[in-house]
Amino acid sequence: MEDPAAEISGVIHSLTQTPPSVQRATIEKYFTPDASFTHPFCRTGSFNGSRWLIWCTYRWYKIMSPKIEISIDSVAFDAKHLILYVSLHQLFRIWLIPFHASSVALTTVLHLTPTMPHTPSNKRPTYLITSQNDLYQVNEFVKFFSLLRLVWLAVLVGQFVATGLCVLGALLGAPVSWVEENVVGGNRERGVKEVVLGEGGREQGGGSIVERGSGWG
Repeated sequence: MEDPAAEISGVIHSLTQTPPSVQRATIEKYFTPDASFTHPFCRTGSFNGSRWLIWCTYRWYKIMSPKIEISIDSVAFDAKHLILYVSLHQLFRIWLIPFHASSVALTTVLHLTPTMPHTPSNKRPTYLITSQNDLYQVNEFVKFFSLLRLVWLAVLVGQFVATGLCVLGALLGAPVSWVEENVVGGNRERGVKEVVLGEGGREQGGGSIVERGSGWG
């Protein structure tokens, strides 16, 4: 890819919506031989030839769901760190299970590496994918195996219950918050003497009071 942000949408569609030969050619063109793939349900690791495992993973993915609908929501390229972020939605249907369809949202994080082209006329680097990490919220990836959406519903309820417990903990822990705000001062470490004597700490020496800040060493 010469322009990852502009080209990644086409790459993703080729990986998920094309015949086997095109799918494999896409993986061999855009992934390094030692590329890795990480998903909540599987991972390949990274070693020479691990790209073949990525092809097998995509092939099985396509066999399970011959017709996949993908929509790209947003793309962001961190050129400094060579990381490509893609937010997308997919409609996943398992052909063995009638009437099953899962609309799932995820963010794919792609680490890239630059390679120089072989033709002297083109001096722009091209980018290959060294790792793909598919990130799902828990309530999203359970949709893959939640046929009646009962697991998804249980996770959703559990998340709201956890939020309620956070609210309760924040209210009950109000004294701790007061101490942190008025005595400790956030996340900064302070010694006992500094807390007792006040901000900056104080020492009496030679009949005068000397202010001492909290520095390193």
